Amino acid sequence: MPGKRPALAGELILAVNADGRAFVEFAKVPFPLVRAKCNDARWEIEFPPQKLFFAGGGAPPKRLAWLQVCRGLAGKPVRAPWRFEGRADGSWRLSNPRSRETVEGYLQP
Repeated sequence: MPGKRPALAGELILAVNADGRAFVEFAKVPFPLVRAKCNDARWEIEFPPQKLFFAGGGAPPKRLAWLQVCRGLAGKPVRAPWRFEGRADGSWRLSNPRSRETVEGYLQP
């Protein structure tokens, strides 16, 4: 049941290019759990432990939270019902009020 799952901590790697391309990787070092890439025209997401890969054009599917993280951290709008909040202290939060799922992080230069 959403909201009842335990928290999962790990390392987040982010790269954003001035042309709008963004890359996010979440890992429990040394194992990558998810990799996501997005730009205005295309998106990709990979789940290495399950050997799953999905890609498409246009706006990414809203059910894949990591693609919304990718967009939010790149300064792009996220898809409803997701909400992205970037904070002045470098922290951020992606939340879905319907499912009560959240992803939170803190960026360090």
